[in-house]
Amino acid sequence: MSHYNTIFNQLLHLIPRHQFESIVNKYEGDRYVKYFSCWQQFISLLYAQIRGKDSSRDIETSLRTQSNKWYHIGLRDIKRSTLSDANNNRD
Repeated sequence: MSHYNTIFNQLLHLIPRHQFESIVNKYEGDRYVKYFSCWQQFISLLYAQIRGKDSSRDIETSLRTQSNKWYHIGLRDIKRSTLSDANNNRD
């Protein structure tokens, strides 16, 4: 697999993942989560904010078109219902 050093990847390097994970663990953000972690939700919502996406269908479609570049930052394929459930159930 080739590595894509995108601007989005560089932006994510500004956010220390170990601190993010420690906060998630402290407040049990990933409790009862099997597939779509808080980090993946954060990546999805950050991408949507940057790209100006305003619906879960639009976010899902846009993420799917760039799926070959998401492997290196820890994002897998997500479904619209999964994203919607995570946004409804998490603070």
